[in-house]
Amino acid sequence: MPAYDRELEKFAGLDAQVVGIAADSVYSHIAWQQKEVGLLHYPLCSDFYPHAEVAQKYGTMRMGPPQPGISERTIVIVDKQGKVAFAKVYPLDQIPDIEEIFNALRGLATEAKASA
Repeated sequence: MPAYDRELEKFAGLDAQVVGIAADSVYSHIAWQQKEVGLLHYPLCSDFYPHAEVAQKYGTMRMGPPQPGISERTIVIVDKQGKVAFAKVYPLDQIPDIEEIFNALRGLATEAKASA
């Protein structure tokens, strides 16, 4: 999403890497960037085949109405040990609050300093 692209330096300053993932094909990702949001400067991964395997493992795949077969809009922060440190599902029509994400990352940094 463009908001994350604009804040990549701030994410890097919090020792975080932005990665987008969607259950669309690589070709859909390319078309989306070309026609709608512009070129993104972070990895955008395709969870297309097997269809939405990652979304299913995170429990964010819609299996029923109103739109089965798509994943929920979800922000997941995975810490350096590979554990989910933050996860929140947002309505599809809502852009996640980037400050909420930065606050979660700051909390992780604080925890890491305290345990060092």
